[in-house]
Amino acid sequence: MDCKKALMESEGDFEKAIDYLRKKGQKVAANRGDRDAREGYVIAKVAADATKGIILSLNCETDFVAKNDAFIQFATEIADKALATFPANAEELLAQDLNGLSVADRIIENVGKIGEKIEISHFAPIQAACVVAYNHPGNRVATLIGFNKASNEQIMRDVAMQAAAMAPVALDRGDVSTEMLEREIEIGKEQARAEGKPEDKIEMIAKGKVEKFYKESTLLNQEFIKDNKKTVRQYMDENDKGLTATAFKRVALG
Repeated sequence: MDCKKALMESEGDFEKAIDYLRKKGQKVAANRGDRDAREGYVIAKVAADATKGIILSLNCETDFVAKNDAFIQFATEIADKALATFPANAEELLAQDLNGLSVADRIIENVGKIGEKIEISHFAPIQAACVVAYNHPGNRVATLIGFNKASNEQIMRDVAMQAAAMAPVALDRGDVSTEMLEREIEIGKEQARAEGKPEDKIEMIAKGKVEKFYKESTLLNQEFIKDNKKTVRQYMDENDKGLTATAFKRVALG
């Protein structure tokens, strides 16, 4: 009905009708700026030579829209454009040309058509000797992993699935931010005090909890989900000597 009204207002001029919808989209986008866009479509894609890949989340307000074929196609078109142009961040991606308009304007256009807030909530590129993407069924979670060399597809896919399932916050111990590490130490201290531990033991207990955090929350040090007697790092090295992950991105809705 919105399209029909746009054509009537534009006296059948297709280009003017598109402009009308874009203008309407700008107004709708402004009015819906405070709405939550927690649903959507997450997608990771890798180039034909497997040396680079992208991951993004195109968000909307409702599950109904997220599962719509047109919305999924739109998200896929943006992902294809991102893979072809390989922008460094979401801001650069929004400026890319997508069929005659910028990605940002195409989003506004779709806001006008759909009537929901739409946004790219996450975007990241990865470049490595070999990059593997994993899109979990339903496209609510996806991962992108960079490796130091090409290896057996199943091994690399296992690592990508590990990242999807276990939600690591960093690749390795040294990749955990100072802020996150300080927060974990403080939490460990407070937990120890709440358990009535002696004050002179608090620091040591907190450090022990940080070690546990590293094992649970950094990808290379996590227990491998298919064999919890070894870490992800050990699984890769045992199956392909010297293989390791050099970068990863995980995006999930919610």
